[in-house]
Amino acid sequence: MAEIVLFHSVLGLLPGVLSAADELRAGGHTVHTPDLYEGEVFDDMDTALARYQEIGVPEMIARTTRATQDLSDRLVCAGFSNGGVSAEFVAATRPGVIGAVLMHAALPLEMLAVPAWPSAVPVQVHYAKDDPWRQPGAVESLSASVRASGAAFELFEYPITGHLFADPGQPEYHEESARLLWQRTLAFVDTL
Repeated sequence: MAEIVLFHSVLGLLPGVLSAADELRAGGHTVHTPDLYEGEVFDDMDTALARYQEIGVPEMIARTTRATQDLSDRLVCAGFSNGGVSAEFVAATRPGVIGAVLMHAALPLEMLAVPAWPSAVPVQVHYAKDDPWRQPGAVESLSASVRASGAAFELFEYPITGHLFADPGQPEYHEESARLLWQRTLAFVDTL
């Protein structure tokens, strides 16, 4: 059984994130869902992104770091969208992390000011085939960095359009793809 930290999207700690944590707990794992927005939640991306920009990247990194400082050294980092960036950052910089699951997220390491991916941290990435928020070349860049370290990298693309397709509270939710995402995620975590 793994200890998992699951980071919310830019919309905040919504019920869909808590539901996802329950999916992972049902697999026998311990799951933490830090609230990086300290209770704020948003209904639309524009308002959420404006709030994220007000908080700023340095403060979000500080909140992410504080949220994980007392957790196990053998941690699996997971997150939705912007929370996937938090998960990627922690997985790349914190010693002892054993895996990363990035849902609707992937950034080149240079955007996180990380020189190299740790060789002991496998990565699994999930994206809708037509995700309007996906940055061109980002998945490929992260894949190259992870594989260059010797760690395993898996990319799963789902034949749908949308961004937060695994969150049942979002309009782009796709039940079949979400179910497959959780099956793949649990199978990945079970190997760590």
